Amino acid sequence: MLFGMSKLFLCKKLYVWCFCSALILLTPACWATEALLWITSDGRPSQEAMQAIGILINADKEALLPEDYQAQLLREGFGQIKAGNKPAASDLPALDAALTFSMQNFLADLHIGRVDPRKIQENFAALTTDQFNPATYLRTAVSEHRLAEAVSAAAPGVPLYARLRQALASYKIIAKNPAWNTPLVIFPLKKLEPGNHYQDLAVLAQRLLALGDLASAEALPGRYEGVLVDAIKAFQERHNLVADGVIGRQTLAYLNVLPSTRVRQIEVTMERLRWTPVLENPRMITINIPEFVLRAYQVHEQGIDVQGKMRVIVGKALDTRTPIFEADMQFIEFSPYWNVPSSIATKEIVPKLKQNPHYFEDQDFEFVSVAGGQVINVLTDKNLQAVSRGELRIRQRPGPKNALGDIKFVFPNNDHIYLHHTPAPQLFRQDRRDFSHGCIRVEDPVALAKFVLQDETQWDEIRIVEAMKAGQSTTLKLNKPVRVLITYSTVISKTDGRTFFYSDIYGQDKMLDNALRKRKNQDHFVQRISH
Repeated sequence: MLFGMSKLFLCKKLYVWCFCSALILLTPACWATEALLWITSDGRPSQEAMQAIGILINADKEALLPEDYQAQLLREGFGQIKAGNKPAASDLPALDAALTFSMQNFLADLHIGRVDPRKIQENFAALTTDQFNPATYLRTAVSEHRLAEAVSAAAPGVPLYARLRQALASYKIIAKNPAWNTPLVIFPLKKLEPGNHYQDLAVLAQRLLALGDLASAEALPGRYEGVLVDAIKAFQERHNLVADGVIGRQTLAYLNVLPSTRVRQIEVTMERLRWTPVLENPRMITINIPEFVLRAYQVHEQGIDVQGKMRVIVGKALDTRTPIFEADMQFIEFSPYWNVPSSIATKEIVPKLKQNPHYFEDQDFEFVSVAGGQVINVLTDKNLQAVSRGELRIRQRPGPKNALGDIKFVFPNNDHIYLHHTPAPQLFRQDRRDFSHGCIRVEDPVALAKFVLQDETQWDEIRIVEAMKAGQSTTLKLNKPVRVLITYSTVISKTDGRTFFYSDIYGQDKMLDNALRKRKNQDHFVQRISH
């Protein structure tokens, strides 16, 4: 009766319309041709029916809305027939179909998300296509009496998702804590430093205790010192602030963020994880943009191990954002050339060369003809004009001044994004690291190369470093490509139970939140269940 939704984002609204129209137009005789999924032959709800309703009632645990699936209405309808209040025989198929429809929508939302990411993120490249069919999936799960297991399996398989589900439950409890009834202030102090007296120590302690940064509120000091300072340092670390124990303007602002706001941030992150591919490849590299962190994973039957972690620098939030996508790393370039993108050449390099001709030689630049690949080492106005016309391009020779550093990790993609080192490693000490033109700079390229080449025994650390320092560009094709996944999560819940929050530097959370709220206002059920 109900058709599948493998192209869910394109047909969900049509699906709602078709189903509701069917409820209105089909006669009892038509309904009778379809076996009921949730109601037994004696007209009573099956065990799976009550289990399904319980799942929908608790949809908020998955950062979904029970009202989107008419959970309460279904509970009332099935509750009536469970209590022995028999509806008309013609009403049973409609009630059965309504639960089927709600469960299919729930499974689809749980598995692939409530909004199409390509419609809200201009720099989003489609990730792995998922041919999930909720109609077939649901009917199979019910027939095999494994509905709970199937729902669990439909949720994102990314390990972070399960930990965020726990964090969501915790922050919903925290949101009820009265410690946030009034905002914290430190006036007349400009900042609260260790050793200062502070009139709201009790409230501060209550917040830190609720958040888990303070272990106990017993034997608190009479001023801002000791365990309270340590708790603030823990709080600052979890919010990507300088962990110095000083409560300044930014730390105070974060302390005043309502837990309900963090609840929404977690919910938005869980929605985004529904678009994220499962870590299935034997080795994977992920870059989380708001966190400015790269992780290297080894995937095996026993689980997923983090083999390496390092800081990264990503694209500028203002105008050169790093896109979100996945691709296979296929090459490593040692002592690479930097082929300056035409946009950077015309907007930045050419004006600099006109102002300071010595910049050409100082930075080891050269011209290369687009047509024949001829190398030209002479700076002239004619050559600069040829760059502006697209006849010549500028490239930087390998060496200590090269903008890519001494190694480049290539995973071919339409945006020409890659990983590379940098001659300016001091930028990794910054807390916020969106400085690049879109490509991603890595803090420890040798460690990353060792991870990528770990199955190629001839490439040990000595040989890697030698190739990086050779000053002559060479390209190595990988025998085993490594999947690279660029993601965007402003909440990270770690295995030790701590939850970390990061700034929405690209405004992606805001866009997704708006899209989810808009969807809530536009999509609603119009069918009515009769009793």
